[in-house]
Amino acid sequence: MSKIYTVLLVDDDPDYLFHVAFYLRKAGFEVIAVESQAEAEQVIAKMKPDIAIFDLMMESDDSGFILCYKLKRKYPEVPVILATAVSRETGITFGLSGGQDRDWIRADLYLEKGVRPEQMELEIRKLLKI
Repeated sequence: MSKIYTVLLVDDDPDYLFHVAFYLRKAGFEVIAVESQAEAEQVIAKMKPDIAIFDLMMESDDSGFILCYKLKRKYPEVPVILATAVSRETGITFGLSGGQDRDWIRADLYLEKGVRPEQMELEIRKLLKI
């Protein structure tokens, strides 16, 4: 019997949340889907997910960064994906290739929203090494 991996999915866009959660469940993951930074913090306080996917801008413009920091402080080994449309919406770009960005962002991977579900699943499997 193989392990079922738990994904913490956090996004304030209910349509995006529904579609990604639906696809990931269909791919065999357990998904805890919440719509806010506050809800995500409650989940993190109670349990350790195998991987987390955070939107960047929710209650505040840096909600995703705050969640990355809090999750990595409590569970440094849990991979984090930032999935956001911030570049498309604001023109602000950032990446995780430089050490300085990686140090303060604390995410393991950055994906632009609009990524195909199959590609997201592939990236999750790479980060989980499954």
